[in-house]
Amino acid sequence: MGAMPALLFIEDDLAIAEMTVEVLQESYTVDHAATGEDGLALALRKHYEVMVVDRRLPGLDGVAVIEAVRRARITTPILMLTALGTVDDRVTGLDGGANDYLVKPFDFDELLARLRALRRGFAAEGRRRYIGDWLFTPDTRTLYDPTGFRITLTDTESALLDLLCESPEHVFSREEILSTVFSRTDTPGAVDTYVHYLRRKSCHEIVETVRARGYRLGDPV
Repeated sequence: MGAMPALLFIEDDLAIAEMTVEVLQESYTVDHAATGEDGLALALRKHYEVMVVDRRLPGLDGVAVIEAVRRARITTPILMLTALGTVDDRVTGLDGGANDYLVKPFDFDELLARLRALRRGFAAEGRRRYIGDWLFTPDTRTLYDPTGFRITLTDTESALLDLLCESPEHVFSREEILSTVFSRTDTPGAVDTYVHYLRRKSCHEIVETVRARGYRLGDPV
């Protein structure tokens, strides 16, 4: 049996935390933090499969924690717990970067079901490649700029960028890229064309030109 997935639980009500951690530990390796500051420090230091964050926390509240996590380009799915049941409160949490919310008091079976659903959805998005401040998910052919704006790539654009991501320091010649990404009928000029398409959709720095040698992954901001 493999190791259980890691979960970060940020909750300041120690009575609720104790009961919830006991239930969660049947399925997860749980780290509990009682303040937003401590929870954020853990989120930035360790890798978690999923996070559960209370909306109302002393000091740094739950929405601020989630926003800081997202600014750090951490894409771990987050469930926000809230005693605030109004639409505006839920929207604030979701806009801050939470993937789902659950209103207190909650049923433990529903909590576990929502966490399973979040993890399934996250896994479905597939691999994640970080290119400077950009995020690329090749299995969905999607590129996200530093603001979170979504850019959909074609199959060829995605395959080209994925190849460059596999060996970020390697300079790929046009012939290497052509034999891996393109069909036999294409010419080396097709590589230049698709590099241009990628740059036009995102930014010029996402692919670096190495004079007289070819291309490698860039370092965009």
